[in-house]
Amino acid sequence: MDESIYVIAGKEESLVNAECRALVDQLLEPQQRTTGLLSAEAAQISVSDVLDELRTAPFLTEKRVVVVKGADSFVSDNRQLLEKYFDNPCSTGVLVLAVRSWPSQTKLAKKLAKVGKLISVTQPKGRQLLRRLAEYASDAHDKKLTTEAAELLVELAGDELARLYSEVDKLALFVDAEKVITPDHVEQLVGHNRIFGVFQVIDAITTGNVGQAISRLRNMFAEDKTAEYTVVGAFAFHLRRMFNAKALLSKGLRPAEVASRLRIWGNKDGFFRQVRKMSLEEIGAVLGQLATIDFKIKTGQTKAEVAVEQLVLRLGPT
Repeated sequence: MDESIYVIAGKEESLVNAECRALVDQLLEPQQRTTGLLSAEAAQISVSDVLDELRTAPFLTEKRVVVVKGADSFVSDNRQLLEKYFDNPCSTGVLVLAVRSWPSQTKLAKKLAKVGKLISVTQPKGRQLLRRLAEYASDAHDKKLTTEAAELLVELAGDELARLYSEVDKLALFVDAEKVITPDHVEQLVGHNRIFGVFQVIDAITTGNVGQAISRLRNMFAEDKTAEYTVVGAFAFHLRRMFNAKALLSKGLRPAEVASRLRIWGNKDGFFRQVRKMSLEEIGAVLGQLATIDFKIKTGQTKAEVAVEQLVLRLGPT
C-alpha cells in the first residue's frame, strides 16, 4: 500500500469505522501505533493539527497515519487547504478521511484519483459479503476463511459487516497457529452457545413444555446482547440440520451415519429425539416461517424477540 490519502465513504457509521480499523491494521503494526497513529473525531481536531501531524517526521515507523472520523464538515470547511495538500502530500504521512459522502464532481475527488484511493463502503450481500470476509481474514490476520465457514458465520451471526469482522477477529485468535478457519471452528466458537440455546428451546417444544421453551428463549436474549441479530440464524441452522437428518434417515441411513455426515457431536440422542417428533413437512414449514421473520426484522416490521416468541408459541401443542 503506497497511497498517501484514503477516503472511506459510507452512510453506515459502523461499517465505515470497521473499514477504518481494517485499513489501519494494514498500514501499521500494533507496536507502531503509539508513535505512528493519530485518530480523532473531526470536531476535536483542527486542519492545521492534521497537516502538522502528517508533515512530522515519523518515529519508530516508516509513516505517520492520521485518521479523521466524521469528516464531512471538516472537508467542506477546509476545502482549499486540503486541495493544496492533495496537490503535494507528504511522502511519510498517510491521511485517512472517513465521510458519509464523497461527491465525484469536486476538485478534491478528482485530485484524490492521482494521489490516493476512495474506499466506498456499502453493506455487501451474498457472494460479495463472503468475499469481503475472506479478504478481511487474509489481510488482517493472514488466515484463509473457507467459503463454507464464511457462509456458516453469516448464518449464525447475521449479515452486518462490522459484527462479522469482529467475529473473524475472534476466530483468528481461536485457531491460533492454524492457517485455515473452517466451519468446525465457526461452530465451536461462534455457534456453540447460540446453537445450544436453540437446542434447549426446541427440546422443550418437542416435549410439550412451551412455558419452559419461552423461559429458555428469554434467557437467550437476556444473556446475549447480539441475540436480536443472530437468533433467527441460529434457529435456521439447527432446524436445517434437523431437516437434512430427517431426509437422510428416510433414505435408510443409520443415526450414527447421519450424525457423522452432519457433524452432530453433542447430545445426539436429544437431537434425534427432536427429529423424530417433527415431520419433514413441519420442519420445512418452520424454516419458511423463519425466512419470513428474518425479512420482517430486516425491514423493520417486527422485532426479533417478539417474532421468535410468537413462533415458539405457535409451535407448542394446541
